[in-house]
Amino acid sequence: MPEAERTQSYITELRRGSLVLAALGALRKPHYGYALLQVLQDKGIAIEANTLYPLLRRLESQGLLTSRWDTSETRPHKFYCISDNGKSVMTSLLDEWDKMSDQIAAICKEETP
Repeated sequence: MPEAERTQSYITELRRGSLVLAALGALRKPHYGYALLQVLQDKGIAIEANTLYPLLRRLESQGLLTSRWDTSETRPHKFYCISDNGKSVMTSLLDEWDKMSDQIAAICKEETP
């Protein structure tokens, strides 16, 4: 596998792990799927609809999100919002993210003897 392809694979893997945290953080305010996709993309999070929608369903089935249908418009929208359990998980993930970020920065910035 060429180096650039291998590096892109690592980047994809790293991003995939952070999407849960990004989605939970963005859903502190209710959004329907497409609006959430736009919010994430506007913040520079590279995510496609075919990745986001299964993620939303999985997080909802795990009790980290709640949803409700809004049928007041011509086209119904399913709005998602972080649950209390999701807030707790997000807090734990953020704590771990901060700790790991500091640890990795310390390792990668060490001078080699």
